[in-house]
Amino acid sequence: MVNSDGQERVGVALVGAGMIAKTHVAALSAARDKARLAAIVSRHPERAGYLRQFQDASETAPLFTSDLSAVAADPQIQMAIIATPPNVRSEVIGLLAGAGKHILLEKPVGRNSAEALEVVEICERAGVTLGVLFQHRARAPAIAAARHVASGALGTLGLVEIEVPLWRDQSYYDELGRGTYARDGGGVMMTNAIHSIDLALSLAGPVTRVQAMTATTPLHRMEAEDFAIAGLQFACGAAGSFVASTAMYPHRTETIRLHFQNGSLKIDKDALELDWRDGRHEIEARAAPGPEAPPLTGKFEWHQAVIEDFVAAIRGGRAPMVTGREALLSHHLIAAIETSSRTGQPVDLPS
Repeated sequence: MVNSDGQERVGVALVGAGMIAKTHVAALSAARDKARLAAIVSRHPERAGYLRQFQDASETAPLFTSDLSAVAADPQIQMAIIATPPNVRSEVIGLLAGAGKHILLEKPVGRNSAEALEVVEICERAGVTLGVLFQHRARAPAIAAARHVASGALGTLGLVEIEVPLWRDQSYYDELGRGTYARDGGGVMMTNAIHSIDLALSLAGPVTRVQAMTATTPLHRMEAEDFAIAGLQFACGAAGSFVASTAMYPHRTETIRLHFQNGSLKIDKDALELDWRDGRHEIEARAAPGPEAPPLTGKFEWHQAVIEDFVAAIRGGRAPMVTGREALLSHHLIAAIETSSRTGQPVDLPS
């Protein structure tokens, strides 16, 4: 099937039919001029049929299957979106990448830094593109912030604030395996805050030193942390703070603040605010209402933007929005925070 530009649409396999799958189905349906959902792979394909309701009715229904080998052998499928829990990914990615399928991966890359590096190296050895779905980068305020930072007009970066003040009811952690190291690789940092960590690092650069504390509050019954706080030293010379929790009620939006020599940026999902040292206050990239979404999917335009960028990347032979190697920076920082909390000592990261 060709699109309006006369190009063949990229065939996509979605692996995993859990909570996030409906967002991917809706995003792929909206991106149907570039991509075609060819298959949905699930251990229980008979239960995954509900996802059809999130696809545009004009689109051909995908194949629902548990046969990953058949999907890997299908020449009409060029890429796979991996939306499984991280504990079952290495074997799946190895099979698909070995068959030449490009991989777009839901965060995290792995349950820990070693596992994430293994995934990156599997794709590199296979010669396929690996992208990571850090969709916060596709938000209009984040794009505008990156443009301001790159311009140099703000001057030297001095201070970074990363705040992830979230609330999750206990029912969130009652799902089998959620908030465990065996399935998720951790708690609030790996499952929730990693998006803000990635966005902050993309704007401020890597962290070289961490002093941190993590905890599981009495508000949740779970194995991993639901609270983390850290002081950060960035390679550029800036200092920083990081705080994240799923025990902060009421639920608030994640915020990144960057304080420069000539002004400060506040970035959240709704807008970019600039406060210049000369007294100007500007609001840019105020978020517009998203496209009409099928029931229960929520907004999907950020996933759509990442998917469309990934399709363009594999067609053009360029790097996607977030590469696997780049995503490792977030994993290394989370590991350093965990180590610092466990030892009570600062942890140095490679520059």
